[in-house]
Amino acid sequence: MCFSASASFGAGAILSAIGVASIKQVRSSTQLPFATIPLIFAVQQLTEGFLWLALREPSDIIIQSMTAYIFIFFAQVVWPTWVPFSILNIEQNEKRRKGLKVLLGIGLAVSLYLAYCLSAYHVQANIAGKHISYMQNYPPAPGIFVGILYILATVSPQFFSSVKRMWILSWSILVSYIMTWVFYEDYIVSVWCFFASIISISVYFIMRGMNKNAHPVNNPDAINHAFR
Repeated sequence: MCFSASASFGAGAILSAIGVASIKQVRSSTQLPFATIPLIFAVQQLTEGFLWLALREPSDIIIQSMTAYIFIFFAQVVWPTWVPFSILNIEQNEKRRKGLKVLLGIGLAVSLYLAYCLSAYHVQANIAGKHISYMQNYPPAPGIFVGILYILATVSPQFFSSVKRMWILSWSILVSYIMTWVFYEDYIVSVWCFFASIISISVYFIMRGMNKNAHPVNNPDAINHAFR
């Protein structure tokens, strides 16, 4: 969350409840990665809540660094792969699956590159007004290109999906990114993660709609299904 520690903890608590409810809607192993999205966001927002508290105590250098790196790890390493992977798992249309596999490959490449940057370069977080600003000394040259691939991997998979109501998630995330880029450019990592986390509540309703007439079945392992 980007506005205060209490807001971060509040969002984390709500998302935890939504995440548990979403997981209870799971009817096959292939649905689990998608259903856990709100729960992962909950962990990310709770982490930023602790970061807020640590940044207000100059002596908490270790906690500041640890929570900042954990938050960035979720934002830049987990999501580019997790989003296309989770949507690929629940997609049944073979033509759409081919496109999603391409996006998964792009997301995996982005995750690996940003994981390298996160381990090799310094990351620092500061409170700037009512937001947390993350300063990352990554190589500037590929920054724009990686940013485009990141957006491609995290925003476009929803548009490839044939799952009912997925359009709500796709358009909401796209609009939230544009708004964040226009109004909160200096805090885009924190603010967009906030918007995306709130939007992830729609995962529960997508799961409900997807399983409305379904019955529990034993499907193959999610990873095997994704790379079928």
